Amino acid sequence: MGVRQYINLYLSIIMILNSSSLSLLLNNSSASSSSSSCRLQEQFSLNGMYQKGDVILGGLFEVHYFTVFPELSFTSEPHQLYCEGFTSCGFQQAQTMAFAVDEINRNPDLLPNIKLGYQLYDDCQKLGVSLRAAMSLASGREKEFLLDETCSGSPPVLGIVGDPGSTNSIAISSVLGLFRVPMVSHYATCSCLSDRSKYPSFFRTIPSDSFQVRAMIQILHRLGWTWVGLVFSDDDYGVYAARSFHSSLAKSGGCVAYSQVLPKDNRPTELQRIVGEIKSSTARVVVVFSNEAYLLPLVDEVVVQNVKGLQWIASEAWSTSSVFHTPRLMPYLGGTLGIAIRRGEIPGLKDYLLSIRPDDQPANNPGNNMVKQFWEAVFGCRLEPPASWVEAGGDVCTGQEDLRDVETDCGDVSELRPEYNVYKAVYALAHALHDLLQCVPGRGPFSGHRCASLQRLEPWQVVHYLERVNFTTGFGDRVSFDDNGDALAIYDIMNWVWLQDGSVQVETVGVIDESAPAGQELTLDEDRIFWNFESKKPPRSVCSESCPPGTRVARKKGEPVCCFNCISCAEGEVSNTTDSAECLRCPEDFWSSPERDLCIPKGVEFLSYQESLGISLMTASLLGALICAVVLGIFTRYRNTPVVKANNSELSFLLLLSLKLCFLCSLLFIGRPRLWTCQLRHAAFGISFVLCVSCILVKTMVVLAVFRTSKPGGNASLKWFGAGQQRGTVLVLTSFQAAICTAWLVSASPTPHKNTRYHNDKIVYECVVGSVAGFGALLGYIGLLAFLSFLLAFLARNLPDNFNEAKFITFSMLIFCAVWISFVPAYVSSPGMYADAVEIFAILASSFGLLVALFGPKCYIILLRPERNTKKALMGRATTKT
Repeated sequence: MGVRQYINLYLSIIMILNSSSLSLLLNNSSASSSSSSCRLQEQFSLNGMYQKGDVILGGLFEVHYFTVFPELSFTSEPHQLYCEGFTSCGFQQAQTMAFAVDEINRNPDLLPNIKLGYQLYDDCQKLGVSLRAAMSLASGREKEFLLDETCSGSPPVLGIVGDPGSTNSIAISSVLGLFRVPMVSHYATCSCLSDRSKYPSFFRTIPSDSFQVRAMIQILHRLGWTWVGLVFSDDDYGVYAARSFHSSLAKSGGCVAYSQVLPKDNRPTELQRIVGEIKSSTARVVVVFSNEAYLLPLVDEVVVQNVKGLQWIASEAWSTSSVFHTPRLMPYLGGTLGIAIRRGEIPGLKDYLLSIRPDDQPANNPGNNMVKQFWEAVFGCRLEPPASWVEAGGDVCTGQEDLRDVETDCGDVSELRPEYNVYKAVYALAHALHDLLQCVPGRGPFSGHRCASLQRLEPWQVVHYLERVNFTTGFGDRVSFDDNGDALAIYDIMNWVWLQDGSVQVETVGVIDESAPAGQELTLDEDRIFWNFESKKPPRSVCSESCPPGTRVARKKGEPVCCFNCISCAEGEVSNTTDSAECLRCPEDFWSSPERDLCIPKGVEFLSYQESLGISLMTASLLGALICAVVLGIFTRYRNTPVVKANNSELSFLLLLSLKLCFLCSLLFIGRPRLWTCQLRHAAFGISFVLCVSCILVKTMVVLAVFRTSKPGGNASLKWFGAGQQRGTVLVLTSFQAAICTAWLVSASPTPHKNTRYHNDKIVYECVVGSVAGFGALLGYIGLLAFLSFLLAFLARNLPDNFNEAKFITFSMLIFCAVWISFVPAYVSSPGMYADAVEIFAILASSFGLLVALFGPKCYIILLRPERNTKKALMGRATTKT
């Protein structure tokens, strides 16, 4: 309990002591230790109703709303306070309790042979009066009783139904809880009352504000309202509800635009300030925790400042209040959504209410009889009028008037909400007593397996059974209490429909049931809701609109989390659906779409057979292979001619075969890289070119050897370059390259690789060489052989034509070296598939250079100058030149 509650409780106790009305004091001989009796000095003068019974139930209701306190002169005994401003709603709740007691007494299955009675008091909506009434119920009505050691007999009241106010219930339960006197409130909703350590004997049949707040949060979330204003009354009900609403809304992702406390004294300047902030705020939804008494002055100021276009959310304290249903207020409050207590039906209550008569009440009813005041208020007469009333022409009541002949809310049972909670509270106490009396001796719940008895009944024993009560009303609602004394939470969702004729109809448009499965607690029929806007649609109430896909939330410094800017996600990132403050990085093989709203597969790049570059290179490769096949066919056809037989025709055929392999190996560089293609492409390329260059090297060496044999003493050199030696040399030189490739593939084999360094939105498929040393050794060995071939051919370039091809070999090797020297920087600087294209171009260019330079002249002679393809012609040229 807060400081304010302690102060209120303290002041109330001071008022009780000053009035000298409840103090349970010893008589004049109390100073003596031998005193054996205790008496009440005086009783309160309270409005009430009373009915005798074997067991009495207490009740506290708000029948009047204004209290007139006497002046305290401290020189004489003060007069009793009295209440004014009769409310039919509170009276109907009190009568509902009386009806429930009467119904239980007529029920043979519930508390048989036990007659319930009641003692009801009016708290006049004042803490001091409520505390006086509670103490009167707890102390009993006997003016004097004997003190003995047995303390036999039942307590003055079995339990108390009420108080409807949260502040009053806090104060009363703080005192009565010390003695474990059970209280079952039908209207006190403060979540603080769920604290069992402070209020161990407090129960209620209305849901706690904590659930009401959760219900409101669900409605706000359902309708997409994250930016709301909050207004609450300056009492325990409003303060605790507002505190819970703040924390719950923040957890759900919403924000409070402003939070205003309604002044108790209705100061115009304060009300103007509050309405001014409501008017200037961008929040279109206003949540109000208050009763109509606090709220009505604010609504009047809303009308004065003409603040329209707001969606009001009403707490259960004013969601069904008819005081706002006027043509003056409906343009501003029409369409209000509210949380309302569950509506119930009580068969027989209407007839009971309409059959009330003032002469039916006991003559010894304490204080001013509630029924008498009700009767006089309804019919505008006096039952026991003073002479001045009669002289002034006032009507005198006979007590026989018929309530059916006048318009009154007393018989209206169409909206039984707090009355239904009263009905359930009475039955809860009755069922607790019934279960207590059904206890089997020796099997009781108390120490020693004892049972409680009506003759020696303790209040805490009733609390024990009340905690375990579980029954179903005739309307089908189950009544039980959780560990905090709270009832099963269920609310109706109300909507104020402003009809065309100017009248107002409050309709139920949904239900919130905490006992429903998770995620199904809220049932809301949005199509039935009346929206008091021109669009006839729910308003938008957000501080900042949700960030569109492809952006993230950037908080505004010093502002609530609902107010933010939207910043585009970076490339490769997309908006996060679970955390709007961060963007998600796309997986490795994905990239953000242009809208940055989803990750899409990255584009794939490699030298493909389907694109123009790949087709061109493939065509050139196949053309080269085809030319090699044609030349091979020509050489095969003319294999016995001198041009073909000159300088070892076997090497020429092997050279053509190796050139064909060079052309075909370039096809391995086209297409999506696979493990086998990556491993095979460089090996095939290296071995094919070494085979080709080895043949050229051997041919060059043979030319030099043959030239030496033409000189005296040179026959010895030719024996080292016979056909077997030539084939062996080619095989040995090629085997070295094969060994290099094998070592390379075994140690660090080339593998396919997805390269994303070149393009963020593309995956470049390429083959990584694995071992740079291996790749370098392969190229270096080819370069070494090519250099040796070029050097030897260059030295033999001036030998007689009929003896050699040195000039053509020199020219072909010059082309070959130029191509591969320029290949290195071009290959290193080319990204992705273009590196493969450069390598293919180098292969094709060098291969075509060798093919044309070495076999072009021979094919020219064979096909176009056959007269020169004779031994005589070749020898003749040699003779002429010599």
